[in-house]
Amino acid sequence: MNIMIRKFSPKDITGANLIWNQVVEDGVAFPQTELLDETSGTAFFEEQSYTGVAVDEDTGEIVGLYILHPNNVGRCGHICNASYGVRRDMRGQQIGERLVRHCLAQAKEMGFRIMQFNAVVKSNTRALALYEKLGFVQLGIIPGGFRMKDGTYEDIIPHYYVL
Repeated sequence: MNIMIRKFSPKDITGANLIWNQVVEDGVAFPQTELLDETSGTAFFEEQSYTGVAVDEDTGEIVGLYILHPNNVGRCGHICNASYGVRRDMRGQQIGERLVRHCLAQAKEMGFRIMQFNAVVKSNTRALALYEKLGFVQLGIIPGGFRMKDGTYEDIIPHYYVL
């Protein structure tokens, strides 16, 4: 598999929506509860500071994506936030790591100084291991900060990374 990460284009909407909606449907990582359609998805991905898509160059299929945007405004506008998704059948192949690395470089290039993750769910052990590997710093634990799909509450662990 030959993965290339590039900027989102409206022609990517079907694959991007598929991945985003899979994560939302899983109900264990993204805070969103509403699924995207072609119109809302295109608007959502285009309004981000940057949306990156991971494309398998052998098949032309989108296998992952990320969104990058400010985490705050004004005097805290130099802090960014991101979300990552990998297509269900492609997980476990280091696509997520490539997305995070690309995103960190893109954020730095765009002038952000810090990447902050507000809500890494404690049971998302793959993400936690990746962020530790890449040098993110955990900020503590917010007890019951995430409502899981089944209605239970899970702790979240905010992180940051100095770009």
